[in-house]
Amino acid sequence: MFEKIREIVAEKVGVDPEDITMDTSFADDLEADSITLFELVMAIEDEFDIEVDDESIEKIETVGDIVNYLEEINL
Repeated sequence: MFEKIREIVAEKVGVDPEDITMDTSFADDLEADSITLFELVMAIEDEFDIEVDDESIEKIETVGDIVNYLEEINL
């Protein structure tokens, strides 16, 4: 799961996948703004054929938060 998320994040924010860990912060480490985060969530929704609710999106701060969310909904 992490590997796929890391690929998507790297593509959307333009960084080397090797630089992304579970603790990578979208705001602090990747300098991703709200538009980038929105695009990232849309890409994840498309990839996994899911819909992430707004409340969950607001809680996403790190790559690990996305991975944990997907694991919680049993993907």
